[in-house]
Amino acid sequence: MELRKTYRYAIACPSSMGVRITPERRMQVENSNTFYTQATSAETNALSIASSLGRECLVLTRFVAGSPIAAFIKSQLRARNIAFEGPDVEQGGPWGYRHQFNIADTGFGLRGPRVWNDRAGEVGRYLSVSDYDLDRLFGEEGVAILHLSGLIASMSPETTSCCLALVRAAKEHGTLVSFDLNYRDSFWKGREQELMQAFTQIASEADVLIGGVGLFPLCLGVEAPRAERSDVAAEDSVFAEGSTDALDGSVSRIDAAREMLVRAKEKFPNVELLGTTLRDIVSANKHQWGAAILADGVWSVEEQRPIEVLDRIGGGDGFAGGVLYGVLNGWKSQKCLQFGWAAGVLAVSTLNDYAEPADESQLWDIVAGDADVQR
Repeated sequence: MELRKTYRYAIACPSSMGVRITPERRMQVENSNTFYTQATSAETNALSIASSLGRECLVLTRFVAGSPIAAFIKSQLRARNIAFEGPDVEQGGPWGYRHQFNIADTGFGLRGPRVWNDRAGEVGRYLSVSDYDLDRLFGEEGVAILHLSGLIASMSPETTSCCLALVRAAKEHGTLVSFDLNYRDSFWKGREQELMQAFTQIASEADVLIGGVGLFPLCLGVEAPRAERSDVAAEDSVFAEGSTDALDGSVSRIDAAREMLVRAKEKFPNVELLGTTLRDIVSANKHQWGAAILADGVWSVEEQRPIEVLDRIGGGDGFAGGVLYGVLNGWKSQKCLQFGWAAGVLAVSTLNDYAEPADESQLWDIVAGDADVQR
């Protein structure tokens, strides 16, 4: 993939920012008195790899004017080396706009994680391309990669339109487009045909396309190795994050992933890199984690390995962010794959739902399986 020659922002993304609260000491939400708080969004989680390693990144969003929650989000973005643009929208009274709350416990052992999203009045649902100066952003300042997630692309009709307009502007100015097929059933209900069409439009313009194996049929109509499972639509399900449970048991997991990515490449020939994660869950604290990439006709696999999990949320975003960091550096697909795999491992080893590598060598040590102390 060829990056534009000059740019200010390594990666930019549209996103709806919110706050995530997690009970301390692996307690359940309903019986915990203390919570760890962080600013969150799937898209900025993917930016955090590049931003932590010194690349300037940007989130396009909206804030609630005068809100202490908005101030908290801005402060956390600054600390993560992520710039932000977007209007401060008047709250409109106590029943007006606000930032969403993501309420989650990490689970423990055989008690799986549970996530509750409270999005009523979410200001980010009303993103508008008119909020941003696209000629300045993509033309004068320059962006190397525009990253989109299926969450922001499907959150509302407004965010869908905004994402499509951003893709058009990006392609006009030589910016690469990355699309991660994050899926939420609650966002798709009643909009299935509309969103399938929008996702297909974005994928047809994408240079990088990432998603769980089961999401390519679900979101893009790519023919699956066999009939799709009917109950795949569970919100934040394992299947929606990369499991191949819906595939015939006679087909190996890696063979199924390869076949799906090949079919996606046939449907979207402009895509230069396709990636997927492979996850099996032993318990809330132990997963089998792998990944695969198809790029330039070359198939690369990071075989599943057992990993310890502190908080599983954000592993897929970490993978996407690590792959994009490799693209920024012009790395070969195998190197991008390994870095993305390790970034996912780092993300699930922290209480935050994003990874903040200290340096590149920290992730290469994860790839090598070297957990020895460094002094």
